[in-house]
Amino acid sequence: MATRASLTKGKALIAASLAAALLAACGQQVSMQKPPEPGDQAVARVNGQTVWASDVRREAVADGLIGQGDPLDVSSDLFRQELDIVLDTKVLAAEALKRKLDKDPAAQRRIAAARERVLEDLLVESMLDKTVNEATERALYDDYLKSAPPSEAIHLHEIVLGSGVEAEQVRKLLASGTAFEALAMERSKDDATRFKGGDLGDMTTDTLPEPLATAVKDAKVGQIVGPVKVDQGYALIRVDDRHPEPPPTFEKARPVLIHEITDSQVKDLILTLRSKAKIDNLLPPPVDVPGAPTEPASAPPASALPATPPAANDAVPAVNGAKP
Repeated sequence: MATRASLTKGKALIAASLAAALLAACGQQVSMQKPPEPGDQAVARVNGQTVWASDVRREAVADGLIGQGDPLDVSSDLFRQELDIVLDTKVLAAEALKRKLDKDPAAQRRIAAARERVLEDLLVESMLDKTVNEATERALYDDYLKSAPPSEAIHLHEIVLGSGVEAEQVRKLLASGTAFEALAMERSKDDATRFKGGDLGDMTTDTLPEPLATAVKDAKVGQIVGPVKVDQGYALIRVDDRHPEPPPTFEKARPVLIHEITDSQVKDLILTLRSKAKIDNLLPPPVDVPGAPTEPASAPPASALPATPPAANDAVPAVNGAKP
């Protein structure tokens, strides 16, 4: 897991360039280069400078292709792909040094800024190594289970009509025994569900948009409710199934828990360090524009999962089981 969003491809390239510049300046010999990690493997050399497997693995982490601490097989296509990127960076950095581009004052400021960003990441990583562990994750998970509202899984079908009058006509056809799916395919205005017989699929009640959530709140399985006013017109809704949704397991919730702990710890660290630093803001105060919206007060750092926590990414289910 990348500990911060700032561990990006661009930062990795800059860090690699800095490392190349440092090695070149120090004039290190191949014989003096030792594995940076126990068991590390030399996988290439560029102008006498060794490229290690850990360099390639770090590049893959920065690119978001593997997680922090995940293995990367040196015989894999992914490893070779990332190795090419590392080699490109090193030859470009070497050429930049050859042209003395690092001597320009503006370039030196950019290198200094890149160094500060790398140091920022190192500080955050060292802090999170101590604070993000299974004990803190389980404590946050237990707090979530105590405070999370119960969730319910529900499966619906819909028929969307253009007017309330048309919806009542279709409702009468349903009452006479006409198949819901057949009428959905024939009459529904919602192209996304029409050719699936109006099937809305599985979801949870806490993710239902209004006014569907209100319409089906007390509906029984098999019941048809509506017409309900929706964006496309008027919908008739059939409840096909509903049952309590069990809370996510600890393992399923873990990526979100790590995200929450990381976010909270970083915010707390920044607030603490800023309170101790002497910071003089030299900008003039903002111009007061009549009628302009006011900026909301800063929210306090998160200390626990909310009732519906945010997802870490689109591939990770949210803790309430509704997303990610």
